[in-house]
Amino acid sequence: MLIVKKFGGSSVADKDRIFHVAERCAEEYEKGNQVVVVLSAMGKTTDGLLAKAHEIDPNPPKRELDMLLVTGEQVSVSLMAMAFHVLGVPAVSLNASQVAMRTTSAYGSAKLKRIDTERIRNELDSRRIVIITGFQGVNKYDDMTTLGRGGSDTTAVALAAALHADACEIYTDVEGVYTADPRIVPNARKLKEVSYDEMLELASLGAKVLHNRSVEMAKKYGVNLVVLSSLNRAEGTVVKEGAKMERMLISGVAADKNTARISVIGVKNEPGIAFKIFNLLARNHINVDIIIQSVGREDRKDISFTVARTDLQEAMTLLNENQSVTTAREITCEEGVAKVSIIGAGMLSNPGVAAKMFEALYSANVNIKMIATSEIRITVLIDEADANRAVRTVHDAFDLAD
Repeated sequence: MLIVKKFGGSSVADKDRIFHVAERCAEEYEKGNQVVVVLSAMGKTTDGLLAKAHEIDPNPPKRELDMLLVTGEQVSVSLMAMAFHVLGVPAVSLNASQVAMRTTSAYGSAKLKRIDTERIRNELDSRRIVIITGFQGVNKYDDMTTLGRGGSDTTAVALAAALHADACEIYTDVEGVYTADPRIVPNARKLKEVSYDEMLELASLGAKVLHNRSVEMAKKYGVNLVVLSSLNRAEGTVVKEGAKMERMLISGVAADKNTARISVIGVKNEPGIAFKIFNLLARNHINVDIIIQSVGREDRKDISFTVARTDLQEAMTLLNENQSVTTAREITCEEGVAKVSIIGAGMLSNPGVAAKMFEALYSANVNIKMIATSEIRITVLIDEADANRAVRTVHDAFDLAD
């Protein structure tokens, strides 16, 4: 069997944890399996590098920032290779350039285009464990790029797909996928399995277990994905197509605090204005989530939408610089907001789910600012200060506790 194992920063935060991961991977290797290990940077390394960058330049060029950030994973993989050497297990560390993990040129949020697996195959055939840097790639200019926060998950799934691996195991500091963040809802229940679609919504809406792009890729290529704990041997959560979700109406509640609201006020009420606004943002790789357009009045209308808080400054700059194009009379923003969402394939055939969620928020005196829905999720925008309380209240309302 060929198994891809991904370990996050907390799993390799210090010497003891590095050796713990090495011993766990060595067990798999000694069973006769081929093992590819994908690592994130150690602990808070990426945050530390970002802080150093902003000490030098409050607005660092994205290319140079990527050049800096990729060093974190290179430290992790080289130290892990040394740990395997101490254990007497043959291993080799490789970065994205050595593997030739080709990406787009969107520094800070690059997307994988293709992976050259020849070097990896040769090392595996030589009976070595292959340790690969997560989170990074190389663009057409041979510049280093990064895939965005959580990108190591995407690296692991992409490698599993390219190598036709038998399994892709994502190790985190929790034991699997829960009905809510157990740090917010202590009685949240661990799920045995969850569908790709539900996991994608959970990942996109604030659940920090998996990177949303990794779930998209796993679904596209049919990768067998399992979320496990790096700290113990507990059974994890299987992410797969058509998971039954134990016939649950709602599979989980998620909160996303990396959210800001932008309001483009008093734009002309004519065809093409919405296109001009959102095309401007899309061309600059800024994703938009909830969108509300007011009823037109006096040939004018208002459009409000949410973006990641990390994209807020760039989005506001773009919109203000192009105010004549968008025809807006005023552009405002609000940072102290959060999205709270319920996700579940069961809600498609069950009326009253939205009403139940809104009743729970009303009972907790939580005000709703915006609402968005899809077939398997309902998202509300609320004050950030109410987010954790809202998650607990909604979780209890749908009786998701363990």
